[in-house]
Amino acid sequence: MGPEIAELARTAGTTMVTLMATQAWESTRDGMVALWQRFQPARAEAVGSELEATREDLLLAREAGDADTETELTAEWQARVRRLLLAQPEVADELRRILAELSPEFPERRPSVEVRLRAEASGSGRVYQAGRDQHITER
Repeated sequence: MGPEIAELARTAGTTMVTLMATQAWESTRDGMVALWQRFQPARAEAVGSELEATREDLLLAREAGDADTETELTAEWQARVRRLLLAQPEVADELRRILAELSPEFPERRPSVEVRLRAEASGSGRVYQAGRDQHITER
């Protein structure tokens, strides 16, 4: 298995599980089921059911603050996608197309930066802090 296939499987698994808890869930599920329907039609219905079960597990884990379960679910779907790609490499182009459609809704696609802010002000001092854009108009 080439590194490109491994990275595509990792991205797809992460994308699917991340979007399970968002408003983009239905389009994500529909896209993945359609992918399996096209390349492994006998598995498509089972994949749809497995996606639904994974979503339920994910939502329960998030409610309980269980990050380990989310990590396990992500790894599980990465492995499923990897197996599909190994069995049928021609899936890659279609999978990339689906991921590209989901990209605007997928927050981890955007660059992420950890920002830590700490400030102290005394007297008539002022502190302006922002983790992102900040516009200040003083009069």
